[in-house]
Amino acid sequence: MTVEASPLSQLRMRTSEKWRAYPDDVLPLFVAEMDYPLAEPIADALHAAVARSDTGYIGPDDRAKRAFAGFASSSWGWTVEPERTLTTADVSVVIVESLRLAIEPGDRVIITPPVYPPFYEFIPEAGGVVEEVPLLSSETDGWSLDLDGIERAFAGGARAFLLCNPHNPLGLVHSAEQLAAVATLAARYDATVVSDEVHAPLTHTDATFTPFLSVSADARRHGIAAHAASKAWNLAGLKCALFVTADDRMTDRIRSLPVEVEVRTSHFGRIATEAAYRDGRDWLVDALAAIQANRALLGTLLADQLPDVRYREPHASYLSWLDLRGLGWGDDPSARILSEAKVALNPGTDFGAQGAGFVRLNFACSAEVLTEAIARIHRMR
Repeated sequence: MTVEASPLSQLRMRTSEKWRAYPDDVLPLFVAEMDYPLAEPIADALHAAVARSDTGYIGPDDRAKRAFAGFASSSWGWTVEPERTLTTADVSVVIVESLRLAIEPGDRVIITPPVYPPFYEFIPEAGGVVEEVPLLSSETDGWSLDLDGIERAFAGGARAFLLCNPHNPLGLVHSAEQLAAVATLAARYDATVVSDEVHAPLTHTDATFTPFLSVSADARRHGIAAHAASKAWNLAGLKCALFVTADDRMTDRIRSLPVEVEVRTSHFGRIATEAAYRDGRDWLVDALAAIQANRALLGTLLADQLPDVRYREPHASYLSWLDLRGLGWGDDPSARILSEAKVALNPGTDFGAQGAGFVRLNFACSAEVLTEAIARIHRMR
């Protein structure tokens, strides 16, 4: 089976954000939606639910949890106990509710920019205050967590760390060693780590994803992970995610949440999630092959047409972090690109002050669309 992006004529019939935010003359390479057709096992499961009029309230059913546990075991060698998990509407709910359990109003929560923009909103929603510990960047070693900076923040009173693993927008897959070091620090200062792992199934074949809760007893005692099929199988609109814990301390925390947190799980989302984790692996393998082909194509296109743009290949997901500072197009080059080239990208500044002069580009599209987008930008020069 080969996963190929749908034609633009079909994509423009979609009503999701990617295809409604801009006019039809704009190529949308911004929001994290893929242009690939829905995996057949998921479509079949949803069609079957409609056929049996299975559109009521969610009830007791742990099949999605067990499907995730099976996927985690076969993909990452990670043993997940379904009874230590809880479903809810989406990853943002997992994050906010986990932070509410971990902090008091006014407590500081660490993030590591440049990072997924809603992190800046989730922390205040949970009652906390953002504390930035920017990632380190090296020409030779690439991006990495600033462990010394994280320790200083914990020592200074930060009560939690909102970790992005793999890291959006960089496609950075954190090493087991760095994650274990984070867990050691969390234990030393009795802090909580909430690990957003929604991009984990999209780790490329040249990298190894390490679940935070798998690295040590300290990680299990001090961590809660957020997982969902939403990014890997393009299910964001179906609203289902999982709290994942691995120690009685954190399991008791999520069990203390109001029942409505779980009841807000979408019934269709849970059906789709079960199908994705249980039967969607073949589709995912082929989607990743298409993504990695476009990852390489993007590098070639930039080298040929925009050599002043700096690009480090990501090792997870389908999002690229492009340094356009060499073009001299200001702190937000995405605005000029949208206006002149009719290509929609994410402004780097949305990801923190460290993103000035950068853009995020989504390359989960056809090779033709990606090629046209870079050609349009090239013609601006």
